[in-house]
Amino acid sequence: MKRILFLVSVVWVSILPAMSQGRKAVETSTDIAMFAPAAVGAGVAFVKGDYKGLLQLGESLVASVAVSYALKYTVKKERPDGSDFRSFPSNHTGFSFSGATFLLKRYGWEWGVPAYLVSGYVAWGRVYAKRHDVWDVLAGAAIGVGSGLLFTTPFARKHDVVVSPAVNNEGGCGVYFSMKF
Repeated sequence: MKRILFLVSVVWVSILPAMSQGRKAVETSTDIAMFAPAAVGAGVAFVKGDYKGLLQLGESLVASVAVSYALKYTVKKERPDGSDFRSFPSNHTGFSFSGATFLLKRYGWEWGVPAYLVSGYVAWGRVYAKRHDVWDVLAGAAIGVGSGLLFTTPFARKHDVVVSPAVNNEGGCGVYFSMKF
């Protein structure tokens, strides 16, 4: 719990300077932050020698981007700032949530929670910068989470698992289970 509170504090302190400089600074920071969960996921997979995980991350990211762009060019929704007609869904949010979902599902909550905090900032920042509305980022998040869930399997650790029948002195029977962590 202390770790999560610390990470929330770090994220909050990180976004305050961008907020004080205005919408353009927040937009720029989300242009960069959208890559953080995927970059961390790739780095963790590489360090662990988890090349299957790298492939799963790549598949998840490609699927998220492909679905987002297919919808952008099909729906043609105007952005809140009026700059173009490719608002729905938010690709920044989808990409970020895809990486966060990979980290959560593949390596656990210790990696996933901070990644989701960054992704939440990206979603908020896209709305704050008037590049998207709430529906755009919700759809992007759903696409990112969906692609992450679809392509990612948990990272299997090597455990010495022993399962065997057991009988006690009183004639009772059961199952003996042990596992190394």
